[in-house]
Formats: sequence, structure tokens, C-alpha cells
Amino acid sequence: MKLATWNVNSLKVRLPHVIDWLADNPVDALCLQELKLDQDKFPAAELEAIGYHAAWSGQKTYNGVAILTRAPQQPQDVIAGIPGYDDPQRRLLAATVGDVRVISAYCVNGESLSSDKYAYKLDWYARLADFVADELSRHPRLALAGDFNIAPDDRDLYDPAGWAGQVLCSDAERAAFQRLLGLGLSDAFRQLNDEAGCYSWWDYRQGMFRRDKGLRIDHVLLSAPLAAGLDACVIDKTPRRWERPSDHAPVVASF
Repeated sequence: MKLATWNVNSLKVRLPHVIDWLADNPVDALCLQELKLDQDKFPAAELEAIGYHAAWSGQKTYNGVAILTRAPQQPQDVIAGIPGYDDPQRRLLAATVGDVRVISAYCVNGESLSSDKYAYKLDWYARLADFVADELSRHPRLALAGDFNIAPDDRDLYDPAGWAGQVLCSDAERAAFQRLLGLGLSDAFRQLNDEAGCYSWWDYRQGMFRRDKGLRIDHVLLSAPLAAGLDACVIDKTPRRWERPSDHAPVVASF
């Protein structure tokens, strides 16, 4: 199985990119984040035309997540949102793809350590961990993929000293990420790659992509049965070079 995650930062704008990328990278499942589309505006027909089914949870302007599956596979047993959590933001979608439980997550950014959005982020992560633990109890073959808005350690930052203590890499956020790993999940990229300087997001401003000053905040986390069969995990920077790109690059895991 080949699974990818990609924050497309508006599927309406980036749909041609998704279609072109899937033509060259026919993954079995693609988790999308930041659709920025209402539920009834999702381009299901266009994706079906290229051989992909979809489940999605849309939201205008912000948020929105989806899981695309290569035909004939279809997303099954879909859950939108964290059960029992009354959250108006569309940030999570879970579905079974074959014998793998796939969760697409657009985790909270947090804005700044003094913001109410930071407290929301930590609470959201606590609820995510509880949800994933419950899902793992029923689905031992599980992949949690998405934009986590957390750089897990200093290797994942272009300027660790400059970013120290800031949102996306604060101690509390990194502890929340470690809690997910403590459930028995493996960071697929780090399972196979130790090096620093590998990023999945670059700010649009100040030529940050051209200067390769980015952060690794998009991740694929795998349960032990999937991690045991992991063959590769790469960050595909190619779409970031296209015209009007997302500020994120796809992360692709093969297992």
C-alpha cells in the first residue's frame, strides 16, 4: 500500500495539482487537508473521472479534510470529527481502506503561546490521542496522517534557535506529539531518515522555499503492524515548485 498526505491549502485552487500529481503518483490513499470548500462543493466527479473515490468533511474558507482512495477501493466506516467533541471546525476524518484504518487530520495551528487558540490546540490534541487510542483498539492496522502543525524536534526546523519556544515547536506541543507516539505509533519519516533539514512546509514569503528554510510539520504515523512493513517515506517537493502551489508538500509512505 502507498499512502500520502497533503495540505493543499484550497482544493478549488489546487485541484489541477492534485489531479496531475495523482497521475504521476497513483497512491492507494491520499489524505487531504485545508480543503476550504463547503461540503456540497467537493469535486467528487472530477476525482472519480481519474479513478478515485472520496470521503470528505468540508468547510468554507478554513479547514476541511478528505480521504481519496484509488478505485475500486472505497472509503468505508467513515467518521467525521472526534466523537463526543462538539467542535465546529472540520479537522478530522477516519475511514477504512482495505484492511487499514486511515485518519486524515488537520491539526490546530495554535497561533501563539498566549492565544486562546493555543489552549484549543492542546485540548484538541488530548482529544485526538484519546480517539486514536480507541481506534487502535479496534483497528490494529492504522495510519494517522496529516498536517500536525508540530515540528517534533530541532532537526525539523530550519532555525532551531530562532524558533525555540514558539508555537509549532513548544514543549507542550512536542509532548502532545510524543503522546501519540506513545500509543504505539511510529513517525514513518523518522523511522527511515535521521537527517536534519528535511521539510514539508515553507512560508510563501521571503523566498523561503527557494532558500529551503522550512519546517517538517506534515507526518504519517503508523501503527506497529504497518511500521514493520514500511519500505519508504519521502517528502515530494515537486508540487511546491509548480505555479500557484500549496505551501505544503506531499508526504508519501509505502508499506
